[in-house]
Amino acid sequence: MQSVDMTYISNSEADTVKLAEHLAKGCRPGAVIALDGDLGAGKTRFSQAFAKALGVTEVVNSPTFTIIKEYEGSEMPFYHMDVYRVGMAEADELGLDEYFYGDGVTIVEWSSIITPLLPPLYLHLFIQYEGEQSRTIRLTAYGEPFATQLNEIKWRGI
Repeated sequence: MQSVDMTYISNSEADTVKLAEHLAKGCRPGAVIALDGDLGAGKTRFSQAFAKALGVTEVVNSPTFTIIKEYEGSEMPFYHMDVYRVGMAEADELGLDEYFYGDGVTIVEWSSIITPLLPPLYLHLFIQYEGEQSRTIRLTAYGEPFATQLNEIKWRGI
């Protein structure tokens, strides 16, 4: 399967929020977003903006110790995972497929820990800290609908 890559330069938190909102609007049930990046780069902030765009009204915070948090959005559920403290064997026993192929959208923070468990179609973001407000976000789409979204961003911007 081919992938589509792009780099997004975020010069402010508002830029990161705009990217999250744009990506959320194109998501359908079963969509998986894999997040990696520097500690403190903004993975949870991206997740919060994404959840809000899905219509989640609850406070979204890092599920570091609970591993998975479930929220109700206006159109579909939002599943927020943080696998930083989970080993591959433990992750395999969590029943992640039920989320990945379920009725909602899933964001997995620190996804590189469980890459072999991710579905074949997903969007990967690597958020790199560049300064107080600046981030470089590298996006890789593995399949649809993410490839189309990234191509649209490349041609039209957001």
